[in-house]
Amino acid sequence: MSEKIAVYPGTFDPITNGHLDMIKRGAKMFDKLYVVLSENTNKNYLFTLDERLTLTKETLSPLTNVEVVVSSGLTVDFAKQVEATVILRGLRSTTDFDYEYAIATSNSKLNEEIETIFLMSRGQHFHITSSIVKEIAKFSGDVTEFVPPCVKKKLQAKFGN
Repeated sequence: MSEKIAVYPGTFDPITNGHLDMIKRGAKMFDKLYVVLSENTNKNYLFTLDERLTLTKETLSPLTNVEVVVSSGLTVDFAKQVEATVILRGLRSTTDFDYEYAIATSNSKLNEEIETIFLMSRGQHFHITSSIVKEIAKFSGDVTEFVPPCVKKKLQAKFGN
């Protein structure tokens, strides 16, 4: 029987407890899960790609079947390269669904052998976004319940609080 391989793409600026929950759940579903950091040319980042890579690797180090990588191309191309059959995506709201559905439909046109699977965010993580976390941290708010400890520390250093 072949290995079940999936990819979970994102910018992770920074990785949140919502991302972590999705990744842990995905790691239980698949033999191998690639967490793929990407660059979105439409975004302004707080953390450099190297910082995001370091924080994501540190956060996910206990998960032995998860590998954190960087890819600059299309997610479907990376998935094909590592023989993944699934792109895993998280949904928080119907707004997320509309956006993610459009991407999933485009990806299926590019490679119909790769499926997109959506996981619903758990209630305690429904409201967490990287943007909200950065805004809270910027104004010295407590982000403890939203991000892993290494991310909290790095946010405090970034904003000098």
